[in-house]
Amino acid sequence: MTIDQLASRTAAQFPQIRQDLEDLVRIRSISAPAFDNQPLQESATAVAELLRGAGMPEVEVVSVVGEDGRTGAPAVLAHRPGPPGAPTVLLYAHHDVQPPGDPAGWTSPPFVPTERDGRLYGRGAADDKAGIMAHVGALRVLGDDLGVGITVFCEGEEEIGSPTFRTFLETYRDRLAADVIVVADSANWQVGVPGLTTSLRGLVDCTIEVAVLDHAVHSGMFGGPVLDALTVLSRLIASLHDDDGAVAVPGLLSQDTATVDYPEHALRADAGVREGVELVGSGSLASRLWTQPSISVIGIDAPSVDHASNTIVPTASAKLSMRIAPGQDPAEAERALHDHLTAHVPFGAHLTVTPGERGQAFQAPADSTAMQAARWAFATAWGVEPVDLGIGGSIPFIADLAEVYPDAAILVTGVEDPDSRAHAADESVHLGELERVVLAEALLLSRLAGRL
Repeated sequence: MTIDQLASRTAAQFPQIRQDLEDLVRIRSISAPAFDNQPLQESATAVAELLRGAGMPEVEVVSVVGEDGRTGAPAVLAHRPGPPGAPTVLLYAHHDVQPPGDPAGWTSPPFVPTERDGRLYGRGAADDKAGIMAHVGALRVLGDDLGVGITVFCEGEEEIGSPTFRTFLETYRDRLAADVIVVADSANWQVGVPGLTTSLRGLVDCTIEVAVLDHAVHSGMFGGPVLDALTVLSRLIASLHDDDGAVAVPGLLSQDTATVDYPEHALRADAGVREGVELVGSGSLASRLWTQPSISVIGIDAPSVDHASNTIVPTASAKLSMRIAPGQDPAEAERALHDHLTAHVPFGAHLTVTPGERGQAFQAPADSTAMQAARWAFATAWGVEPVDLGIGGSIPFIADLAEVYPDAAILVTGVEDPDSRAHAADESVHLGELERVVLAEALLLSRLAGRL
């Protein structure tokens, strides 16, 4: 098919692609352990049916038992062989979603897909059920004119760190083997300008607890010589950044190497930074987001204001999320953070550090044959050249893909844009961008097949 024919077929298919995305969004496929896991099975079944309808002859829903002995969430595995000698392309996405959070933060209910101003709102509308529909849509557009072998892998536990991902790869190593891997779980530069993700920061998180008393005591009787645990915890957290707001943990790799210009006004608009709030750190804004470490406090366990009593709080806990630069070893970063916390805990308070998730960073070759094909496909679909961008977030399983399949070219693409608000209230996908992503993937597969 020609480029114009692919564009016409994409436009004709898109109303059904959108309808199928809405149907997926209605499924509350939350993988967090505190939620009912039955919808995960429902969403896996729905994805399997979509792939069968898109011409995939071999489709099944499978799970593996992880190293901890627990059965992982249902994943969908599909395959369609290509012509003799043709490359095989692995298409990845995930069908699980984040919890919706406080419903009051949503303009419309999180599991009721709702269009406003050209965007489709709902939990998972962008992350990552739109990624699933990008793959399904491209397969529908190409039909029997694929020209490559296709394997599709849609997992159901990405939002909880993909705990059985490595086991899954090892169990189905031969069935997942591919020449090119397309991971549809990232973002574009902005609406109207595509992006190809060439780097991802890694991840280290942990929970810290400080203890100052065996039990709570009257704040009037003992306040003064005894500091409450919340104040101690606050001082310890404050030691993680210097006066400019840059991460102050020795031993962490930090680079000012990003070449993309990210204007301050654009970052403020994209992140919703309130007027008067200063941006912190040093170096270019893109480097601060992509190639420098960050540490965020993402949760605190402490008495609530409504239930506070006049006592000195004996213990307090916080969860820290640290993003690490490409090239940084997660184990070394974890040790550096632990050493810093131990050295800076105030006034002899008792400190407990409980390690959490660790994830590798990712750095892609910028000029591989597959990357050249992707750049052409994106430029053709959007009419403008794509931006090579880094992502401040992490996709730790990509390091597993690179290790298990060292000869495969990994392309990290996506449907999100800076206003998609993945993981937050009012998550959404721009419908025009989704249509362009479907076309771009169809073009990419045709290019890899040598037909364009």
